[in-house]
Amino acid sequence: MSIETTIVKAEPLMATSSKPWYGNWRDYVVYIGFVAIFIVFAILLHDRGFLSPNNLLNVLRQTAIIAIMAMAMSFVLSAGEIDLSVGAIAGLTSVVAGMVLMQYGLVFGIVAGLCLGLVVGAFNGALTAYLNIPSFLVTLGMMGIARGVGMWVSGTSPVPVIDDTFTYAFGSGNIGPIPVLVIWVIVLGTVAHLAIRKTPFGRKVMAAGGNPVAALYSGVNVRRVKFQVLMITGVAAAIAGMLYAGRLQSGRFQLGEGDELSVIAAVVLGGTSLFGGRGTVVGSIVGALLIGIINNGLILGGLEYSQQLIARGMLIILAVAIGRGR
Repeated sequence: MSIETTIVKAEPLMATSSKPWYGNWRDYVVYIGFVAIFIVFAILLHDRGFLSPNNLLNVLRQTAIIAIMAMAMSFVLSAGEIDLSVGAIAGLTSVVAGMVLMQYGLVFGIVAGLCLGLVVGAFNGALTAYLNIPSFLVTLGMMGIARGVGMWVSGTSPVPVIDDTFTYAFGSGNIGPIPVLVIWVIVLGTVAHLAIRKTPFGRKVMAAGGNPVAALYSGVNVRRVKFQVLMITGVAAAIAGMLYAGRLQSGRFQLGEGDELSVIAAVVLGGTSLFGGRGTVVGSIVGALLIGIINNGLILGGLEYSQQLIARGMLIILAVAIGRGR
């Protein structure tokens, strides 16, 4: 029996639930929280430019890169795995893409960045799926490796990115009033949402994370699914690294440091289960926006960086608690 047949048979049983929407309030917490926090900051920080178009566009720009990695992390968590290396991969990619771009031109720089993400993601996926090493340990180790390689090849110095086409397409440009970064989120978000909701691959991801044994007996190649989702995060992190490089016009190994925590918090707040079997790309994007709004409000409110870290840590704990409740 295929996984598609299993899911079709299960849908009528699920549809018989008469539980009202407010009985599943945790499913909507990211949207409720986003609206509530936005209103609070709009009232408290109205005299500090919170609602100004420039500030809101800055929030979108700052959030976009986290949102792109969060889309991919939605697949990984839904499959019952985790990837802690996304931030370090982004930093390494910004350095490698910048160096290749400087030596060999635009096309080779982009290809080098994407190939790096693909190779690292495949390495993470192979160790996790085929050698049965927990993804937490694999990607934790890869986080250190990627950070160290980035420091080594760059000599701890920034790599300048001066190609105007690259910087325009990867972060600095605008199409009319809309930042290119927002266009990236819309395009990749649409593809990821359709993939996780409307395709057999998305259903296999949910099955592999929800009940691997049942998925295996239903004909799902669970190992291959886990391998593929970790490759997806590797490529997404590479794109994020190039967006960092294009936006800041330099590649630095420090870029993306700590992003893995914000990405995981955004995904779990958005409605993806930390324990597999449930995922949403749209919720992850809104979760990233929520974190961006909070960070922006704390900065405008005059909080010190240490206080911002405390608030961010509390948000991560809240995200895990909500995910456990689901």
